[in-house]
Amino acid sequence: MGQTHSQAKPKPEDRHATPQPRADDHHQEHPEAATGRRPPAAPAMDTFFLSHGSPTLSIDEAIPARSFFQSWLPAAVAGSERPRAILIVSAHWETATPAVIVVRGANDTIHDFYGFPKSMYQLKYPAPGAPDLAKRTKELLEQGGFGPVKEDRSRGLDHGAWVPLMLMYPDADIPVCQLSVQPDRDAAYHYNLGRALAPLREEGVLVLGSGSATHNLRKMGPSGSPPPQWASDFDTWLKDSLLGGRYDDVNRYEEKAPNAKTAHPRPEHLYPLHVALGAAGDESKAELIHSSWTNASLSYASYRFTAKN
Repeated sequence: MGQTHSQAKPKPEDRHATPQPRADDHHQEHPEAATGRRPPAAPAMDTFFLSHGSPTLSIDEAIPARSFFQSWLPAAVAGSERPRAILIVSAHWETATPAVIVVRGANDTIHDFYGFPKSMYQLKYPAPGAPDLAKRTKELLEQGGFGPVKEDRSRGLDHGAWVPLMLMYPDADIPVCQLSVQPDRDAAYHYNLGRALAPLREEGVLVLGSGSATHNLRKMGPSGSPPPQWASDFDTWLKDSLLGGRYDDVNRYEEKAPNAKTAHPRPEHLYPLHVALGAAGDESKAELIHSSWTNASLSYASYRFTAKN
């Protein structure tokens, strides 16, 4: 979410994460087969949009969404099959054209926030890199007309990636590749970008979009306060549109949704939803798998997208 405590105002210079050096190349590469097909009997994986909310999700047990993320593995939310690798699209990596992290060894952890408890800056999520998945993602995107795709070999995982993942997959033993968003493009672009990534679902790759269903840091309020009308109206519209299969409306949310510009002054926290939705296909089914609020106006609504058989 790139947010600070509700008392602090976000600083423009903090909107982008500072690249961190990656793990030493002498670390043994984690074995992964992200480019290989799964056995024919294995079903294609669902895709997901996760509202990651505040970075304090990593330590604050009072945040309602925390228990949802912690239940991910025990409840087999993503199915009983272990992902071979994870491709996560985070709102906190913005580039002009698509970029993927190509890391051999462990991913570094970027603490791209300020003004939080010191313990949060000591948290690490050293999941193995997924260089084969990065190459496969680049291949699919460039074949789909979304190139050139940059290979970033120095960036770590930002908090939009590692905060939810540390709760979902606490052992940090599944290879992870991160993909950027392009805030200067529109929602339909990101939906179509996701469509280009659809083959990954058949290859044992879990595609996750990580953002926020609502994201206006300047209009947050005290925790425990009811959501303001503008936030609840947008959140309800998004849910009804997704569950009703009105994906074209979702791709045109800026003109279709109530209070769209208030709910998302900038689009980067919603675009990961469009990527995940596109990766599931035009006739996919959407399911709301979690709904809660913090800071009055911050929705943690999260969705599963299941492709039509």
